Amino acid sequence: MSWWMSRLSQVEGRFEELGRLLSDPEVVSKQDKLRKFAKEHSDLTPIVNAYRNHRGLESQLVEVEAMLREEKDDEVLSMIREEKDTLQSRMAGLEEKLQALLLPQDPMDDKNTIVEVRAGTGGDEASLFVGDLVRMYTRYAERKGWKWEFLSTSPTEVGGYKDATLLIKGEKVYRYLKFDGGIHRVQRVPETESSGRIHTSAVSVVVMPEADEVEVQVKAEDLRIDTFRATGSGGQHVNTTDSAIRVTHIPTGLVVSCQDEKSQHKNKAKALKVLYARLLQKEEEESQTKLDGMRRSMVGSGDRSERIRTYNFPQGRVSDHRINLTLYKLEAIMDGDLDEITEALMASNQAEQLKSMEVA
Repeated sequence: MSWWMSRLSQVEGRFEELGRLLSDPEVVSKQDKLRKFAKEHSDLTPIVNAYRNHRGLESQLVEVEAMLREEKDDEVLSMIREEKDTLQSRMAGLEEKLQALLLPQDPMDDKNTIVEVRAGTGGDEASLFVGDLVRMYTRYAERKGWKWEFLSTSPTEVGGYKDATLLIKGEKVYRYLKFDGGIHRVQRVPETESSGRIHTSAVSVVVMPEADEVEVQVKAEDLRIDTFRATGSGGQHVNTTDSAIRVTHIPTGLVVSCQDEKSQHKNKAKALKVLYARLLQKEEEESQTKLDGMRRSMVGSGDRSERIRTYNFPQGRVSDHRINLTLYKLEAIMDGDLDEITEALMASNQAEQLKSMEVA
């Protein structure tokens, strides 16, 4: 028996147990426990429904095979064989769905997400592409019905950003964006290039699940908080008070700065959001090596210095090098149409997980 079939009866048993617990007066009176059991019951519902549908199809298939053995009329036999093929096709589809549903879920998938985009090689052109990627991610967020806000930005005089940090909130944001961390390369002719020569620039993207102080257990004495005067492109963008904040986590040496808000308090709150996310990511990388190993088998080493995607403007194409996916719809992708890429990455990751489960 395959690994996933052996799990299904256990899942159904737990589902039925949860159904009884949810009607237990003692559980109903305790809201925390009720919410926990209700969520688990909801998470298991699609698995159990698919499993019961699969069992129903199995029963139908047994009946059809019995009819094939008994029937003598050629015309009727042809109809029965067609029905058998249909049942087998539906069963195969359900089996594929069940395997995917039974895979271990990343506990971070439901979290809001912090996306940091930073200019690399390429000077002004790299900073302009940071702005393009920020727009791409914010348009994608709007398409998905998510909310977003800037946590910090460092604008450049040419209209781009040295770096920009976004907080994106919504349903399963991290699930969709977590594979976008890495080096994004752009190939295009800069507006300032009179000879028409194509330039190649690079931008780094870091994707982290949002965290809070409870999850990462930050001690007050481990933080050094400094204030400084914000800088910018000039004029109204430059503060005249020390409202900018720099937070240093002393044990790890991680440093986060924020100067976008006029309020020192708001800048501190935003800087801490980014710091908590970086610390949580660091803990995840250290403590969940097995899960990270499965991800890296799909996305490469996971090192942020690794080139993951190329945006070639002259050819109108986007290539994701980890899964050998090339799409000639660059304009739509830059406008936030990322579903084809994100779904392909998730499907590839799922395939690698299934392969690992079969080997185990």
